[in-house]
Amino acid sequence: HLMESGGGTVESGGSLNLSCAVSGWTESTYCMGWYRQAPGQELQGVAHLTSMGAITYEGSAKGRFTVSHDNEVMTTYLQMKNLRPEDTGMYFCAAASCEFMVKERRYLHWGQGTQVTVSS
Repeated sequence: HLMESGGGTVESGGSLNLSCAVSGWTESTYCMGWYRQAPGQELQGVAHLTSMGAITYEGSAKGRFTVSHDNEVMTTYLQMKNLRPEDTGMYFCAAASCEFMVKERRYLHWGQGTQVTVSS
């Protein structure tokens, strides 16, 4: 079960910190991802990390967003700085064991999302 939080409305240039709390995780590895879906647009990858320490950012997230994970509380974070109106959208957290990711090339679990709105 994944639960996102931390969304809200900020002005352009502002910051937000999103959290994704993972409950009931029994896998020995984890691959986590953040996605954004803007109104009328397809789901777009934002950032990904693995329990082996690999981190990747997609598109405009590079240099502005930071993804991290606290294994003690099994929570993944997305720190977003210098937000732009085009960052507006519903942000979703996704998870899978890395074994599943390697085999299926997709995440297995998804949260309900948290809304981020950036005003100009």
